[in-house]
Amino acid sequence: MSEQDKKVEDVTGLNDITWAEASVYLIRKSSQYIRHKVAADIVKRAFDQIVIKSVKDAKVIDLCTSTDAFINQEAGKVFNNKKPIPTKGVSFPTCVNVNNVISHFSPLASDPDTNSVSLKDGDVVKIQLGAHIDGFASIAAETIVVGATAQNPVSGRKADVIQAAWYAAEASIRQMKVGEKNWTVSDTVSKATKAFETAPVEGMLSCQMTQNVIDGKKRIILNGNPQQKSDLGTHTFEEGEVYGVDVLVSTNQENKPKESSYQTTVFKRTDQTYILKLATARRVYSEIQKKSGSFPFNIRMLEDEKRARLGVQEAAQHNLLTPFDVCVDKTDETVAQFFFTVGITKNGPIRLTHPPSWYKPDVIKSEKQPDEETKQLSQAALRPKKNNKKKATN
Repeated sequence: MSEQDKKVEDVTGLNDITWAEASVYLIRKSSQYIRHKVAADIVKRAFDQIVIKSVKDAKVIDLCTSTDAFINQEAGKVFNNKKPIPTKGVSFPTCVNVNNVISHFSPLASDPDTNSVSLKDGDVVKIQLGAHIDGFASIAAETIVVGATAQNPVSGRKADVIQAAWYAAEASIRQMKVGEKNWTVSDTVSKATKAFETAPVEGMLSCQMTQNVIDGKKRIILNGNPQQKSDLGTHTFEEGEVYGVDVLVSTNQENKPKESSYQTTVFKRTDQTYILKLATARRVYSEIQKKSGSFPFNIRMLEDEKRARLGVQEAAQHNLLTPFDVCVDKTDETVAQFFFTVGITKNGPIRLTHPPSWYKPDVIKSEKQPDEETKQLSQAALRPKKNNKKKATN
């Protein structure tokens, strides 16, 4: 067996994928696929680390910084025999969003309002993170509840929203087939969440992913308003495409995400051009280009956090950077999230990132049940098994 075959066998054996099932995809996209999968395995190990650390009194900033460092460290161990060595590292900075916080909470050490935020028993914690190899990203998110166990399971509305998000995610991935439309996924998520008296967070986007791009042109919207739906348009899934699918669900059935008062710390470069006037801003922008490329980054990854904040501010004002604002729901509501990276093959979807590491049915005890169609869809095989039986001969 060649070294490349060994690498593929090692990668594909870790998830629900085999060489035979993915052969068509691999023939066309083998280099891309392997890089997505290696990044996904790093993401899995990062989740194993952060879930263990997500206990009562754990500081959110410590969880974020240690996990990003772990991802960069693990990425640094692979693909070093390639010339030139490809770019590798974080494709989405670790964010830890608690209870009603929807997204992008990843505090700075220099921010006294958030650097001491810690977890409490019963907190519903959404963790999102990502890695990339040579620009091919794998991003994932899952929801945990601090202190919950099979002996002390989650119940009530917390259980409802987590269960709703899980069923919605599992059902939606199975709809991502060649020839299917983006609206099928949107409708599947809405139907799955309705049975739990919850709703998808309004206007959340899932996007096609290509090399160095996590927000491609083909998109899926959850619970979009009429204007958002009109702006988005209809897209058809095609063989060889990769998507990052973000399923965010709230106990608030009339939710409209709001920008919070928390400082924005996550940004991403745009394709706009502008000559920055401040020397500090030019140095910071150059550092961003070198360290994060076109992927989202947290200000704390930059050498001088104080200087970086000034440089980022000017760059954002001139549309060189897109801010990922911290969004929240009402304080008495709870939001759950599952995010997966999926590849589309002729034979069906391939889950590139691993299934959730914390979620188990015996830890989540909702009194509500999914509708029958959602239940059956979420339990169906990702790709139909081929019938290998030979026809009888006379």
